[in-house]
Amino acid sequence: MNLSFIEFHSTSLFARGLLLLSLIALTSSSGRGDDPYQAARDRLVRERVESAGVKDPRVLQSIRSTPRHEFVPSKLQDRAYFDMALPIGESQTISSPFIVALMTEALDPKPTDKVLEIGTGSGYQAAVLSPLVKEVYSIEIVRDLGERAAEVLESLDYKNVSTRVGDGFLGWPEAAPFDKIIVTCSPESVPKPLVEQLREGGVMIIPVGERYQQTLYLMTKKDGELLRQPLRPTLFVPMTGEAEDNRQLLPDAANPKVVNGDFETAASGDAANIPDYVPGWYYGRQVRRVADDGAAVQGAAFVRFSNETPGLGSHLLQGFPIDGRKVSTIRLSGKARTGEVRRGPEGDAMPMIALSLYDGQRRDLGTFRLGPFRGSRPWRSSSRLIRIPPSAREAILRIGLFGATGTADFDEIEVEKID
Repeated sequence: MNLSFIEFHSTSLFARGLLLLSLIALTSSSGRGDDPYQAARDRLVRERVESAGVKDPRVLQSIRSTPRHEFVPSKLQDRAYFDMALPIGESQTISSPFIVALMTEALDPKPTDKVLEIGTGSGYQAAVLSPLVKEVYSIEIVRDLGERAAEVLESLDYKNVSTRVGDGFLGWPEAAPFDKIIVTCSPESVPKPLVEQLREGGVMIIPVGERYQQTLYLMTKKDGELLRQPLRPTLFVPMTGEAEDNRQLLPDAANPKVVNGDFETAASGDAANIPDYVPGWYYGRQVRRVADDGAAVQGAAFVRFSNETPGLGSHLLQGFPIDGRKVSTIRLSGKARTGEVRRGPEGDAMPMIALSLYDGQRRDLGTFRLGPFRGSRPWRSSSRLIRIPPSAREAILRIGLFGATGTADFDEIEVEKID
């Protein structure tokens, strides 16, 4: 299993603007005591976490005070307080601060809680939980990551965090039962040992689903069974080991495609109550599916992004596998319509359709764009051919306003393999 979490969510599309903001924040922190990163953390919480809907003051304070830069490789410390995932080695990443805050708030941590975390990764999630609960037990299957995280947590004096290297889906029987369990990998179903080790009335936060189509659930144990409440669509890295090898449904990396790119599929059941939820897509911000035969460019539905605050995120994302050894060229296409769009505070804060490619270690191989789409314009089609490098293994598709203000509608988003 891969017990680390990757989240390609970004409140700004490209790192240039983020880097500038971070450097400004760090420079302005010179008069704020001994911690040169405090201003960057304050800005992160204010502009990227609290504004996105996390409200618990204890969780916000923990994000504000946890030194995330200590949990990332030294060469990436200048990006530590971006709201984005960062590689930490072994094909793993550290989760974005927003997702850590979201999952922590959903867990509803209490000072008396004993919490089991499946997937130590960098140790950052355990560090955020530490001041909020009584005890944290954290398991990592990748030995190098687990040992490194244990050293960092110990050096930073997180005394109530216990770590071990092992198969997290087997749990930690000798420390059970647990009041809360937080899982940062995505099985097809909930492992039985974790259900058994969760106390009656306890809560579990876990993403469940196919490799690139998952939903984050809040599950409560009642009469030995788990009651499910969907929170939002999400994307976790593929796991390693037996659980991943035994998946029944696997994506086709030789034939990449967009799921629900025409937006004709609507949410149903409990998922219909999730804000900004569009089936097949995840991490929606300020977006809604519009079902209007007269307004859609084709079919009966499209998605609309609306934003009145410059710099505030408004977007949808979707991940899919793409094997550069089997796919040499694709055509990215889509339709867009805009209304009174104005550029946001960052240079690339404009509506667009963008595709980012990553290799097997999740290193960035480049981003390719349709747009930007400015001002007010009717429906218009755009497309381009993209050469796929042989090292490509994953892609992230992004659509939205990305910090611009106004409205932007999108429809017929497609990726076509060109033989």
